[in-house]
Amino acid sequence: MDELDALRGMRTALAEEEPPDALAARIQWRTGTGSAAPESAPRPLRRRLRLPLAGGLAAALAAGAAAIVVTQPGSDAPDRPRPPAEGNVLLVAATNAEKAPLGAYWHTRSISGDIYAVGGSAKNFYKVDARQGNESWTGRDGRGVSVYLDPPDVPLTAQDAQKWRAAGSRRMVRVPDPEGGAGSVSLDMAGTGTAVPSPTSPGDLAYGLTPARLDRLPTEPKALENALLGLKGNWRAYAATAKKEPIRALRGRERVRALSDVTIALLSKAPAPPKVRAAAFRMLAAQPGVRAGGRTTDPLGRTGTVISLPLKTTVPLGLYTAPKQLGTYTRELIVDPARGMLLAVRDLVATPPKGSRPLPPGDDGKPRSLTAKNMPDRFSRRGDLASYEAFEVAQWTDQAPPH
Repeated sequence: MDELDALRGMRTALAEEEPPDALAARIQWRTGTGSAAPESAPRPLRRRLRLPLAGGLAAALAAGAAAIVVTQPGSDAPDRPRPPAEGNVLLVAATNAEKAPLGAYWHTRSISGDIYAVGGSAKNFYKVDARQGNESWTGRDGRGVSVYLDPPDVPLTAQDAQKWRAAGSRRMVRVPDPEGGAGSVSLDMAGTGTAVPSPTSPGDLAYGLTPARLDRLPTEPKALENALLGLKGNWRAYAATAKKEPIRALRGRERVRALSDVTIALLSKAPAPPKVRAAAFRMLAAQPGVRAGGRTTDPLGRTGTVISLPLKTTVPLGLYTAPKQLGTYTRELIVDPARGMLLAVRDLVATPPKGSRPLPPGDDGKPRSLTAKNMPDRFSRRGDLASYEAFEVAQWTDQAPPH
């Protein structure tokens, strides 16, 4: 079992039956309303990989240096979505994605964030956006260059920034270890930016979707879905033992979850041809329970339309640990239909974490447990941002990558 399979095996998803009103809304899918051991010395936070969004382990872990500037992903007031324009936004996005020209390289630049609460009580805390990023150029043969980006961690909102400054504007802030340890981890509010570009190969691409395989994918949505249903992996939300099986072995929302994971890859990191990307948008529009919501702002400050997935899911903790199952989360995509582009994916708190859960022996061979008081979003409320990935660049280009 490789690392990607291990990540898939760590996912959890809580399936729900689709209610009749949601089914009716989907059939007429044009506009919708989406929807206590002694503390050890703090260690630097080990960045986590998001399987559906990562372009591959080697690419995600490659060392590199670059500086990026982003708009703060939060605001002091919650989003107030406006009704979307008439028409199925995913079909509009598909039409525009199909018009995009091919190039020598598929160029992506993304930034992701996990939201951590700094402080000891619900009455006295502030939130920090712990960020990481990746920039890559993938050639038509699957070879290219990947650069790991290490932007500084930042207060989530202006109010959080004020609280951080009042606490001394510390460069390193400490939060409970989200991987179940008894100690704490450190967030770097300055960033490091100390690495170089690293070469990548076809084997680094997610789900085994090499350029040759991508070129052979159907460009009709139903045929594309049928082809993707044959992808084998450890897709199950809960399983006593990990086993590889095709997506078509899944049912209901568990199948929608697996298909949406692959669709996100096709619309972001994978060097898919424009016609395949268009088919992916159309395939997503046809999935049960997928609905268009209102307009909102993504973590980079861009305006797009919310696409709600019919899922409640837990957020993975990391590469070597069991997933967090102390709270539930909803997933949304933010799409710019005019550009035919997936702008961002975000996970929102549905049920704040509570209770505890034992874990099997970890990296040190010792058993431990997860507790709600150690969770990054332990003070969150329903609807709060838990994590995200935003795609600043996702396009074909003839510009050669750095060496």
